[in-house]
Amino acid sequence: MAAAAGTTKISWRLQEFEAHASRVCCASLGKSTGRLLASGGEDCKVNIWSVSKANCIMSLCGHKKAVEVVHFSASEEQLATGSQSGSILVWDLEAAKMLRTLPGHKSSITSFGFHPFGDFLVSGSTDTNIKMWDLRRKGPIYRYKGHTAAVRSVAFSPDGKWLASAGDDCTVKLWDLKQAKTITEFTAHTATVAAIKFHPNEYLLASGGADGWVRLWDLEKFCQVGALQDTAAVRCVTFSADGSCLFSGHADVLRVCAWEPERWLDAVTVGWGPLADLALCNQQLMGVSHQLSGVSTYVVDLKHVKRSADAAGADDEAAPAPPADAKLRRSYQRPSQGLKRSAEAERRSPEGERRSASEDEADEKVSSAEIHNAQDYPRTPPRMPEPFRAPPQDEPPVNNSPLFLHQQPGSPLVTRIQRVEPTVMACVTRPAAGQPLPAPPAAGPPLPAPPAAGQPFPAPPASEPAPPPPQIFPVGRHEPSGLNVADFLSGRRGVILSENEVLNHIRNGHKTMCVVLANRHKNLQSVRDVWGRHGIKSALDAAVAMDDLSIVVDVLNIINVQPSLWKLDVCASSLPQIDKLLQSKYESYMQCGCTSLKIIMKYFWPLIWDMLRAGPSVGVDVTREERQQKCRVCCKQLQNINNVVKSKAAQVGRHGCAFGELRMLLAQLDQHL
Repeated sequence: MAAAAGTTKISWRLQEFEAHASRVCCASLGKSTGRLLASGGEDCKVNIWSVSKANCIMSLCGHKKAVEVVHFSASEEQLATGSQSGSILVWDLEAAKMLRTLPGHKSSITSFGFHPFGDFLVSGSTDTNIKMWDLRRKGPIYRYKGHTAAVRSVAFSPDGKWLASAGDDCTVKLWDLKQAKTITEFTAHTATVAAIKFHPNEYLLASGGADGWVRLWDLEKFCQVGALQDTAAVRCVTFSADGSCLFSGHADVLRVCAWEPERWLDAVTVGWGPLADLALCNQQLMGVSHQLSGVSTYVVDLKHVKRSADAAGADDEAAPAPPADAKLRRSYQRPSQGLKRSAEAERRSPEGERRSASEDEADEKVSSAEIHNAQDYPRTPPRMPEPFRAPPQDEPPVNNSPLFLHQQPGSPLVTRIQRVEPTVMACVTRPAAGQPLPAPPAAGPPLPAPPAAGQPFPAPPASEPAPPPPQIFPVGRHEPSGLNVADFLSGRRGVILSENEVLNHIRNGHKTMCVVLANRHKNLQSVRDVWGRHGIKSALDAAVAMDDLSIVVDVLNIINVQPSLWKLDVCASSLPQIDKLLQSKYESYMQCGCTSLKIIMKYFWPLIWDMLRAGPSVGVDVTREERQQKCRVCCKQLQNINNVVKSKAAQVGRHGCAFGELRMLLAQLDQHL
């Protein structure tokens, strides 16, 4: 673990803010400066932020479905956005307008890549296709077919001649752009490959997957030259500016990798959770993550991170040295002009195709770019931007959430309760027709405005009592929704607790939490032992027998990452638990149940329906009869779940949208049964 002497910080959270009115689906950093951030959400909007600034710069509206992926061009002047419906929009951020609408994919967009020289964009989708677009035209000029599952990552080589792609089929493919064919395929990964990156100078490719492996591939000999594994899935990879090492982003940890020989050089605990993107900025590495409707940015100071084998040699003297006669790899030769289209591409997409005025006018009606803070947009970013300073040990990260606004100088800092995991979903009760809405409780005095930028919040006078915890108003009926601070501190309302009383409350809660976590760890260890001896089916049955949904959720989250672990008997055992998860008040449980149900409907419903439609077997076929019995059990459970989904699909808000999506997925049951 990387450590710094004294009080020097290696990593810190720079800011945390509410980015959208609903769940954030994606976030991406500009790679040129590391100072621009784009986020997309279920509200169908794309918001542009200046890192460390307090407000949104620009909102882009044009998608009709949730925005699943956003990606900046190398110059950060253009932004590509893709939605759940398969539509692609390309935006000119300098002019604050939409450049192009690119229809063509049949399902959700998962990844983008801008060509390093030409006006080309490549897109990957869950429909297994990769498409190359000329941004001066409306249609695609190439389509690359070869993946058998969703494509999760695409990247151009630095010279613009090759394209790399990876996805849920556990493969990494290398394509020749001019000939539009596969050069080679790497198949060492055993789970989804979520991240790929070309070396900035040498013929080298890095890939990271959900199996925890970071692999490096020689693109001259087409062989593996390094492989290192971590316990957590790899979410992002990027090379250092000089290409001497590779940074891999895992859950809460940044690792530094070297190859030939392969070895971990360093590891920094950051705590960023579900990492979405990485970018280098001067001597710092930026990371962005999102959860629910919030986005957080993190900084790792690379000056205090080991990035060379020489620095790590003192810690690992046994590591072999590279051969003395080892030759340097071939370097990319970057052309002065962009990719040239072949004659076949020219015939399929003739030169000079222009958009009509009616097309442009139609796009203007459905899309808009609303500028909020133009002065924050770095139209001419500095060559060497100032690094982000680490906050003092006792200073919280910058928070742009509306919960932290409206504060006057001289008043104590009031921070309202943030959502915690698992989140309790409130049930809103609507009044009957003709009845007035119940009046909310009388609001207290308005909160004062915040101090000027950079001014700390002054402490209250010694004679002024501590502010009471913020009040959480009830929703619908007179039942509180969410958490109330007073419920956790004391039953004596209006009484100020002493420091010793507060510490005692904290210690009591800590002991209880330690007991709960120790018991959960023990149960998970038991499930893991059963898994190792008897397989996934027995492990799932053991988790169900413990009568603890949290253990079931942990097991399902593991097998959801790798759909190949699912079997028909696993479906039969898990469907009753999925029914419970979908009716749970915890959002994380509901999301786990939704993911598992989607996998079952995608991979097993065709088999279940075919087996039920085939009828009884002729003669004695024990295996077939057992399979048919499992299919009957699964079908019955799916019908029960279908009834639950129908009742919840009418809800208002984000959760109603999630159940509405499941309702469409389960419509196959109504058609066949």
